Amino acid sequence: MSGKPASAEQAIASVEASFRKQMAIALHSFWHSAIRNRILAFALALVVVILATAYGTVLLNHWNAPFYNALEQRNLPAFLQELRNFAVIAGALLVLNVVQAWLNQMTALHMREGLTRDVIDQWLAGRRAFRLSMTSPLGVNPDQRLHEDARKLAEMTTSLSIGLFNATILLVSFIGVLWGLSSDFVFKLGDWSFRIPGYMVWGAILYALAASLLSRLVGRRLSTLNAERYAREADLRFSLMRANENLEAIAVARGEDTEKRHIHQTLDSVLGSIRNLALALTNLTWVTAGFGWLAIIVPILIASPAYFAGTITFGGLMMAAAAFTQVYSALRWYVDNFGQIADWRAALLRVTVFRAALDTMDQTDTTSGNIEISMSEDGVLRLKALEIGVATSAENNGSAFRLAERDVEIAPGEHVMVNGDQGVNRKLFFNALAGLWPFGKGRILLPAGAEILFVPQIAYLPEGKLRSLLAYPVPSAKFTDEDLRSALERVGLRHLGTRLEERARWERLLDKDEQMALAFANILLRKPRWVVFFDVLEGLEPETEARLAALLGEMTETTLLYIGRSAAFAKATGARLVHLERVMNNAPEKPA
Repeated sequence: MSGKPASAEQAIASVEASFRKQMAIALHSFWHSAIRNRILAFALALVVVILATAYGTVLLNHWNAPFYNALEQRNLPAFLQELRNFAVIAGALLVLNVVQAWLNQMTALHMREGLTRDVIDQWLAGRRAFRLSMTSPLGVNPDQRLHEDARKLAEMTTSLSIGLFNATILLVSFIGVLWGLSSDFVFKLGDWSFRIPGYMVWGAILYALAASLLSRLVGRRLSTLNAERYAREADLRFSLMRANENLEAIAVARGEDTEKRHIHQTLDSVLGSIRNLALALTNLTWVTAGFGWLAIIVPILIASPAYFAGTITFGGLMMAAAAFTQVYSALRWYVDNFGQIADWRAALLRVTVFRAALDTMDQTDTTSGNIEISMSEDGVLRLKALEIGVATSAENNGSAFRLAERDVEIAPGEHVMVNGDQGVNRKLFFNALAGLWPFGKGRILLPAGAEILFVPQIAYLPEGKLRSLLAYPVPSAKFTDEDLRSALERVGLRHLGTRLEERARWERLLDKDEQMALAFANILLRKPRWVVFFDVLEGLEPETEARLAALLGEMTETTLLYIGRSAAFAKATGARLVHLERVMNNAPEKPA
């Protein structure tokens, strides 16, 4: 049997290896997001505020020269005037800083909303989540990618984008100022004097380049280490969630010590990845902090020859040093944010690979060697040469199972029971009919326009009010309280009729019989024309089994397809029997 297409695996691998493809997926997701225009509006407002802030910062830099010259000349009136000028400039910059902080937060909020909604919508679209969980490790514990990775990617994208734009504007604004200032510097060596055009600009570029290259060298493993940490954190969260969801079974088996050991082992792997990341960040701090402290004195050292030569004033020296600091700060943005950029790339990798994996799930519908599902226009369910693969990979030596009767037709109103040989996985047949298991061959023609309700052996009971649970996934407002209580009474749950507004973890409050009875109450409320069951009567108390089977016997106008073995169902409905048989090692088909 064929499994996940090789092309799908190659597509995921290519996304993992290509930053360009990761960015393409992210940009496509953003451009088709419902909140795109909101984000663009906030981004435009941020551009205006950042440009205004840059202009104010340039004015503040020019303010340095007259202020320090007034100090040097002990000119009190000029000194007081420059203090008033400072108050106006700094006040305006303060307002702009506050506005920018608010815009930053709102942009990050909307970025997270758009990204998280997109990933969740893609995950829960067209049975992708189930298929991914069956075919890829990415689908085993996706909560880390859906929640934490999406949050980090949205927030860091906003922060880094704003920081990069801000640094670019400052660079453009001050590189001209610094070039003009340093062009006036005259250096003297004995009787020989000379100028170096843009002297301090070249100094800032060389200083920032050295810091960037060294940071790149020291921190080159940070992206990989961050991705590894996120993966281990996801494993730990999954272990904790799994233990929490199975507390009763663990307590009954006295398995607390074993679970504790497993969780501690997972925690050890998390701590190990954090230790590796901490060491890498520590090494990077030597570079970033070292260059940061040196930046206090470096601009003055670079400009000092011109100052001691007497070609610039003290105010000019301080103005040049301030302009150098702004240019260097803009140039070293990459250095300051190298760790965050590595973290962002790790989050981008995990989110885009997950989204690419979800996109490839649709390829199984059209890949040769998979089961074809289409519609039957005459309202008859047809199974043509259907063969179900027992694995998602071709490495199963042809192991499969099929219907003994090669072509099966189930007409509206018929009651049919499907059982099988020992070892036949009937659940895969149920999942194939539901469109969840595409691995195999043959055709399934479902009745066009008919609602088919699939009822698994273990009913899903969502958290919430009992009335919502009874109607799930249909809105409970479609049914009156009388309808809900009547359905409960018919399935033997009359005592729950007074608890319709109660919100609880019902899967923990109700036993297996009560949970299955709720599933049957849902059927009675929704009145579907077609119902496919998977072993729903297996393991129930005889009284419950008889009551629910009797209800099925009364559904004479509903087509019932029961997958499993149930004497009670066969007796109550007079069901026709269809048999599943095993096929091993590509054995030849029996004649029809």
